[in-house]
Amino acid sequence: MDDMGTLGPRRLPDPKFWGAKRVFVTGHTGFKGGWLSLWLHELGAEIYGYALAPPSEPNFFEAARISDILHHQNGDICDLPALHKAMQDCAPDIVLHLAAQSLVRESYKNPVQNFVTNVMGTLHVLDAAGGLASVQAIIIVTSDKVYAESMNGRHGEDSRLGGRDPYSASKACAELATASFPMPAGKRVATVRSGNVIGGGDWAADRLVADFFRAIMAGETLGLRNPDAVRPWQHVLDPLCGYLLAAEHLCAVKAQPVQNWNFGPAANSEITVRELAARLCQRWGDGARFDILPQFDAPHEAPVLRLNAEKACADLHWRPGLELDAALEATIAWFKAYARQQDMGAFTAGQIRDYQNQVFSHAS
Repeated sequence: MDDMGTLGPRRLPDPKFWGAKRVFVTGHTGFKGGWLSLWLHELGAEIYGYALAPPSEPNFFEAARISDILHHQNGDICDLPALHKAMQDCAPDIVLHLAAQSLVRESYKNPVQNFVTNVMGTLHVLDAAGGLASVQAIIIVTSDKVYAESMNGRHGEDSRLGGRDPYSASKACAELATASFPMPAGKRVATVRSGNVIGGGDWAADRLVADFFRAIMAGETLGLRNPDAVRPWQHVLDPLCGYLLAAEHLCAVKAQPVQNWNFGPAANSEITVRELAARLCQRWGDGARFDILPQFDAPHEAPVLRLNAEKACADLHWRPGLELDAALEATIAWFKAYARQQDMGAFTAGQIRDYQNQVFSHAS
């Protein structure tokens, strides 16, 4: 995505659309799910969350008091009867499916459960949502890792699916399962694929930014496993904006079969793990540093990931709202506010409003 300024006006999620909607969110106790829930609350939606307990301690769900702004239910997407009942009780207009096993290294440790969660869990969501008359649109969140590896190419939505590790393969399987699932007439579905997100409140294991803040707050040195891996880094609000716009589009355009969109950053945000760590250390200061870890039988991870998001720009009028340096500044500001014991629900809501104001001010 070298030049997104020529692709027409950019849009933000419409409060007039979301303010009248009942929204069922799976995975709301996770990092992205928590941010999405707060944004939906800002837009005026009535939110029903269904998820396992938060995946880490500390975690964004508790830090930002997400349970205060939605109907919260602990539940497993692998429990089909429980999921059916929860969705029936909600009778949602929109379903946003984010619940997943989301870590590459964990998928090597527990490959079977990884596939059960990411493939069967997705099928359960489709089955539960497909049988409800109220549901207008279903958004299935997958990953940039659904694509077959390529050292030089930039993946578009029609690129070949693949995956050499269990996590990537399970997400590619979820794409195929979604595309082939027999949905009733009138039910509109989309899969959405985004890159490595950063932002305040991510404490998940084996993620670079989370590892950085864990190390720095403990006075330790960050260790890098794959320093030369290239990733499409973006602030969490950029793909979430795309997911919301995708749902609006599905409701407005009565199109079938399943649609899909990439949400990736501009090319200058596709940098190595080493360079991102250096920028984090420079901006944090206070002696922050990193080392390169020795590689002993490390599990395979894709060396290069790049996304072409022109389809989302054209169809949805979506474009990235934050350059990488601004995304890093916002992330560091969040963690420093957390260290000062500020009200992180209010602080996060403020960052969402700042994002909307910045994107709106740059609308063309």
